Amino acid sequence: MASIQLSNVIKRYGSGKSANQVIHGVSAAIADGEFIVIVGPSGCGKSTLLRMVAGLEEISEGQISIGNRVVNDLEPSERDIAMVFQNYALYPHMSVFDNMAYGLKIAKVPKEDIKARVDKAAGILELAPFLQRKPRELSGGQRQRVAMGRAIVRQPQVFLFDEPLSNLDAKLRAQTRLEIQKLHRELGITSLFVTHDQVEAMTLAQRMLVMHAGVVEQFGTPEEVYHQPATTFVASFMGAPPMNLLRQAPLCKPGTILGIRPEHLHIHAAATDHSWAVQVEAMEMLGAERLFYTRLNGESLIVRTEEGLASVPALGATLHITAAPERLHWFDASTGKRL
Repeated sequence: MASIQLSNVIKRYGSGKSANQVIHGVSAAIADGEFIVIVGPSGCGKSTLLRMVAGLEEISEGQISIGNRVVNDLEPSERDIAMVFQNYALYPHMSVFDNMAYGLKIAKVPKEDIKARVDKAAGILELAPFLQRKPRELSGGQRQRVAMGRAIVRQPQVFLFDEPLSNLDAKLRAQTRLEIQKLHRELGITSLFVTHDQVEAMTLAQRMLVMHAGVVEQFGTPEEVYHQPATTFVASFMGAPPMNLLRQAPLCKPGTILGIRPEHLHIHAAATDHSWAVQVEAMEMLGAERLFYTRLNGESLIVRTEEGLASVPALGATLHITAAPERLHWFDASTGKRL
């Protein structure tokens, strides 16, 4: 296992005035054994950053270290990493055992060691009953576990995951997330996991890098990112539904943006001294909770409530809502940064 150090990492495509810079000075210190999620929307540079750590993309400026080695000029095979991709990339004519063992055979690892490593990985991933099957006989979730098993048997210092769950359906994604958590607890190998899915990020990460347009907007624990977003981008990206961001709310001062999570708004039966009156424009019933889409001074405002309201407001109804002062977030309107 090993730590990872990113120091002012920059990536440009092209040169001179026509160069397109896609990664803007990313720095992060990742401890030995940490599980880090790199999360952000499509095109934010998260996969490019992961590929630079892997050695599949060259670094334009800056430095990447794995353990005590600067790896800028090392080939992927020299970095002691193992990567799991979005596509399983399994050999269809090989059994599960042979798919997992292939890299070790190429490296001329003794047969006894290969079998021991594959059997151990298969046990961790609950693949032991399927070792003699071909990939076509497996479900999507099982194929992805084979791809993870192929990485595990390498016994690398670092695991790199590039959106490995995006081809799975919702149920399999949830199941595989649990398996990845279990895998990390058992092996403790330093891991970087790329996703655009905030649920994956919040459930898997010990800490997360939230990226936007090639810049790290925030690096922190899921609790820090959710409850103390560093910018309006983080506030609006992390959370489903996203944080309400208001410029025209009664409490707003010039040059500020007020942020309130939908679940931190409370509905009252009648107006109070501190309540706001909003009109219901739409409603969603989501099992144990409801979302009310409302409007306040011309701005959209989402209210989330738990099931159990005495009466469900109708479309067009007026709601009287309040938020506790400690639940309010303030941002600079010009920079988007937290005040």
